[in-house]
Amino acid sequence: MDIGDKLDDLRREYSGLPLEESAAPKNPYVLFEDWFDAAVKSKVPDPHAMVLATADRSGKPSARVVLMRGFDETGFVFYTNYESRKGREISSNPFGAVVFFWREVDRQVRAEGEIMRVTASESDRYFDSRPRESRIAAWASSQSSTLGSRKVLDDLFVKFSDEFRNRPLVRPPNWGGFRLSAERIEFWQGRPNRLHDRLLYSRDKSGSWTVARLAP
Repeated sequence: MDIGDKLDDLRREYSGLPLEESAAPKNPYVLFEDWFDAAVKSKVPDPHAMVLATADRSGKPSARVVLMRGFDETGFVFYTNYESRKGREISSNPFGAVVFFWREVDRQVRAEGEIMRVTASESDRYFDSRPRESRIAAWASSQSSTLGSRKVLDDLFVKFSDEFRNRPLVRPPNWGGFRLSAERIEFWQGRPNRLHDRLLYSRDKSGSWTVARLAP
């Protein structure tokens, strides 16, 4: 069996409920919260996992999965090392996109917009809420840099564990949060016969949202 046969065997039908403009709230974040809650109730693994796409100054893209650590009408929040590849790309080209895919409910959400750092106090609050070992790891890892071996990383973890044994474990200055402030949010609902429902919310300069249906 070649790869084409294997891919053909993966076909399946989608059977989601209709997504109608008449039932869609005016604010996309209200709909996102409803869909996120449904994903949690449906026991979607890691429903807060999202693909984050960024690009460097020349437009070369990169993508990876990160965890959403908050959302409201100002956008979607995630945390990382500011000196990581994504951190550097955001600094030079502060626009990006995120994608949530919840297979168990046949739903996908895409958002695009400007990415900005959250406030230092927001980053401090989230950092302080993390398990101690995760906070130490933030000090130990120069994210995206080349390592000579795994032992180098393990030794750094031990070093910082000892260093903070008897003093407050504060947030590293090169680690914190970003917020993607969405200008477009698309909701995709899988439907039979590949006739999927797609509603696109677009925000104008006044901050108001308009809704349009897209062809599947």
